[in-house]
Amino acid sequence: MKPWLALAGLLGACAQADVESRSTLTRQELLNPEQCRACHPAHYEQWASSMHAYAAEDPVFIAMNQRGQRETQGQLGDFCVNCHAPMAVREGATTDGLNLAALPSELKGVTCYFCHNAISVGDHFNNDIELADDTTMRAALDAPIRSPAHGVAYSALLDTNRRESSTLCGSCHDVVVPSGVHLERTFTEYSESLFGKLDQGFETCAGCHMPGRRGRRAAELPDAPQRIVHEHLWPGVDVALSPFPGEALQRRAVECELALNTRIRQVIHDGLGTFTVQTETSAGHNQPSGAAQDRRMWLEVIAYDADERVIFESGNIADTELEQKSQAEPGYDPQLALYRDWTYRADGEATHNFWEVAPSAAHPNGYEALTLPFATEPNIPHTLSARYVIGRHREIARMTIRLRMRAIGMDVLHDLVDSGDLDASVVEQIPTWTMHGAAVEWRPDQPMPRSLLPADLRCSTD
Repeated sequence: MKPWLALAGLLGACAQADVESRSTLTRQELLNPEQCRACHPAHYEQWASSMHAYAAEDPVFIAMNQRGQRETQGQLGDFCVNCHAPMAVREGATTDGLNLAALPSELKGVTCYFCHNAISVGDHFNNDIELADDTTMRAALDAPIRSPAHGVAYSALLDTNRRESSTLCGSCHDVVVPSGVHLERTFTEYSESLFGKLDQGFETCAGCHMPGRRGRRAAELPDAPQRIVHEHLWPGVDVALSPFPGEALQRRAVECELALNTRIRQVIHDGLGTFTVQTETSAGHNQPSGAAQDRRMWLEVIAYDADERVIFESGNIADTELEQKSQAEPGYDPQLALYRDWTYRADGEATHNFWEVAPSAAHPNGYEALTLPFATEPNIPHTLSARYVIGRHREIARMTIRLRMRAIGMDVLHDLVDSGDLDASVVEQIPTWTMHGAAVEWRPDQPMPRSLLPADLRCSTD
């Protein structure tokens, strides 16, 4: 374990010395996010529109957990639900997540109490978070005012300006499956990235996913001062796939999060009909990350002649269309640039079922990755290149290039539908995102690609 990971636990313990223990709400009452709403309405509304609130409602999670429990004969236990509904596990309300529909709402999802009662982090994976289990709510405020509802305390684990705060996020956003394969590695990637390694000017998970706003009050109390207050939407790539509060807000936040964290660095034409497209990400982790074995990201390249006729295309994939087809299928795209993880069973055969993933002689890590790499050094390119052979006999007038992404691949979804675990209507709800920062137009007489960033894209939640 890295020294600064262990430091997080010590800082959490020290923070308890500053606790104001006065509380009018019981611990049981504090478990319910509705109790937070009166004093923290903005935070509550954002959280209620977030994937943290939706984590135990997500039909894809429910389907995967249901299938995994069945196919492992219950051996998965609380492996999935421990991150998707951690308080339900800690309160003894579930052991496997199969009864979530019958549980009260305050035990579903990643709740206010779970994060704001955390005092230390052990292993940086599989939710090894210790709670105080008291009536004190911790935050990043180094001089919190008294609350009439609960005790208050500062915690470095909630402070976006402290490096160790990322360990709290990482504990659920790194996942090691029962076979020992490090399947989801977002926190590990961050730790090895430029953002995580810098001594000065480092960035934290919350620095990107919980931007601060000046001149706000952390609580709607008469004596609450104006501070920098952080958003509680945590946009990434996933969105709600069933009716849910704040759907439009959530989708806009995700679109904005994805808008500027990738770019087309260069388009190289050799004059002989071969093009190379160099793409890079400015995220503090690979892209895609997290459940990269389920995610699908690809380049869409369409070339036109002077009469606006399409003379070449790759990655022009319609909504709900399978991203990658086999060579025997109509519409097979031999030049598709597809970025994702591929996962394997112990016998070396491919699988996207995480409970089957295991090391093998052919794939010692249990996976093979082709994803946009994060930066490890300042001002050093870290691109991934895709090569396209179009043919010199074709006169290209212009070419559009877009990086596209789905949170869950169509093959994964259709497999869950076929197994009877997912309703087919969910498939149509998966959005196909355009990574607007990596959407450009290239012309032979304009070697620098022109951005296609929409002029009407508004990325403020104010």
